[in-house]
Amino acid sequence: MLAHELRNPLAPISTAASLLRSVYASDPDRVRRTSDIITRQVDHMVHLIDDLLDVSRVTRGMIELKRERVDLRQVVGAALEQVQPLLDARRQRLRTGLPDGGVLVEGDAKRLIQVLANLVNNAAKYTPEEGNVHVSLRIEGAQAVLAVRDDGIGIALDLLPDIFGLFTQARRTPDRAEGGLGLGLALVRNLVELHGGRVRVDSAGPGQGSTFTVTLPRVEEASAPVSASAPTAPTRRARGTRASSVLVVDDNADAAAALALLLEAQGYGVDVEHAPAPALRRVLEEPPDACILDIGLPD
Repeated sequence: MLAHELRNPLAPISTAASLLRSVYASDPDRVRRTSDIITRQVDHMVHLIDDLLDVSRVTRGMIELKRERVDLRQVVGAALEQVQPLLDARRQRLRTGLPDGGVLVEGDAKRLIQVLANLVNNAAKYTPEEGNVHVSLRIEGAQAVLAVRDDGIGIALDLLPDIFGLFTQARRTPDRAEGGLGLGLALVRNLVELHGGRVRVDSAGPGQGSTFTVTLPRVEEASAPVSASAPTAPTRRARGTRASSVLVVDDNADAAAALALLLEAQGYGVDVEHAPAPALRRVLEEPPDACILDIGLPD
């Protein structure tokens, strides 16, 4: 299954690249549509690989949380912003139920957003088009409770005990129609437990929808809770100023060339080297403003 899922995006990427190079070279509209295919499939593969890396880090105890006071209302907003395109594409109705006041927990805002985004993404994937997804947040004593409910395909009772295990998705949908490696819920459980919380799932069975509930320890109100919004975009270089110089060092020639093209399109001056020795010589002769370096170079 792992090899199958990782190889799946490669065929459309390869086909689309060939079309760009030959058949569609003079047709801007088809170039755009073909480029969209490449972008979507690359994003899909990046998501799969990110999930694999996160699972590896979690199981080896290598994830360190950046703990701070986080308002879960802002976590909900940021997570839903990530998943909204999928909900829109499937014409699903999203409803939310949030308290008026802040709901603070001690945790890593990025990882908490990842938890909720995975749960909402999971709900959207297993809910038919034009179905319903409901996200709620409430306070129960010293606990903060996040719940994601859908009216989708539900979960068989014999699968419930294993739903947070690795690769469980394969058993949930044997036809592989929804894709993925079945890692999202395993990540959710591990990340929630790292925050001192717990997660559970409830479903009355196939066709009855599902509810995933995350419970986290709550902390007292603070005067300035940490925002869980996305980081601001970097400031663009002002027109008329000298182009910043960037040295790209990567032994993968295609990766280096693609990155150089991207940086040049943003107005940077770019030099490329493929080995450590010539890169060091270039840095000594003409120091760049910045260097993007492959940390796994040979020699």
